Amino acid sequence: MVSVGFRDRRDAGDRLGRLLVDRALADPVVLGLPRGGVIVAAEVARMLDAPMDVIVVRKLGAPGQPELAIGAIGEGDVRVMNPGSDRVEPEVLREIIAYERSELARRATVYRASHEQVPLADRTAVIVDDGVATGATAMAACRVARAHGAKQVVLAVPVAPRGWVRTMGGAADEYVAVTAPRNMWGVGRFYEDFAQVTDAEVLAAMGDAQLGGR
Repeated sequence: MVSVGFRDRRDAGDRLGRLLVDRALADPVVLGLPRGGVIVAAEVARMLDAPMDVIVVRKLGAPGQPELAIGAIGEGDVRVMNPGSDRVEPEVLREIIAYERSELARRATVYRASHEQVPLADRTAVIVDDGVATGATAMAACRVARAHGAKQVVLAVPVAPRGWVRTMGGAADEYVAVTAPRNMWGVGRFYEDFAQVTDAEVLAAMGDAQLGGR
């Protein structure tokens, strides 16, 4: 059992929101990373009384080890590659990217079918996930937000590895984590309930946020 953990993603979002509510963020938009990050983001948006949207990114999993991120891609042809990704054969890497781009496009279509994209120009983008491991997907999301004109980018997560700010390469202007343990063996270890989130749950959370029922 970890010393600092969360009951579920809603509990994590509540606790993360408490850290953000007193920061007086200028004109914030809360952006959840599907799928799990959207559930956390909904609670953060409720506490900040801010609009919520999604940034669709996809992890690029290593061949034979899909949970090991070799990089990530995001909307707008954003790509972030981790050290060691050059050891993957170019043809294999192209296949991985092509597959993840098709899934990224599918999810973007589903999530935006009934929810208009919230403009980010000259606003504070508060990017929320349910945790950071390698940081590749979070970095991609930060780049997407900047490409859409965000004036400031805040990366906020319930859990990240100790020293994570140094490894993010200035992707965000500000970093917030509820806990940053020395030994981190996967994000799910810090949740009692880390069940997979469905597209339907993502859409429900986005709908509740737009109705002010976050």
